[in-house]
Amino acid sequence: MENASKALMMAAGVLIGLLILSLAVYLFANFGSASAEAHKRNAENQINQFNAQFTIYEGRNDVTIHDIVTVANLAKSSNASYDLTEQTDTNYYISVGIYPRYGYEKMLTTQLEALIQADIQKIDENPERQLPTYTCTVNINPNTQRVSTVTFTNNN
Repeated sequence: MENASKALMMAAGVLIGLLILSLAVYLFANFGSASAEAHKRNAENQINQFNAQFTIYEGRNDVTIHDIVTVANLAKSSNASYDLTEQTDTNYYISVGIYPRYGYEKMLTTQLEALIQADIQKIDENPERQLPTYTCTVNINPNTQRVSTVTFTNNN
């Protein structure tokens, strides 16, 4: 009888141990998925914040050459940070241009300043004329979910 009671105590100890081990595995898996979800949301927020730098111009038809130079400099900075020189379907390269010409993100600062001066010169030639405006279209790469192309179309 004494052996039977010890055997029951051992069995109860094993069952309690299995119950504690099962609870630990459940909590570990549950906390792991919660952590993965939080990481995923954080990554999505970072992408949205990055894209917002470019999408604020999307659909606007009052964009000036100054805004285009700003976007080109943002793209140049982003491309340099990833050490990218050309666009593919799977990388973060950003191309900027006034349709149909692209490559503004590759221009030197002096070339970008020359674009600004060219638009200002149009006003100097005709003082009643305003600075040319452009409409912006932004394309998101479906693979990376990041901005891939920013296109400006002349409204004048």
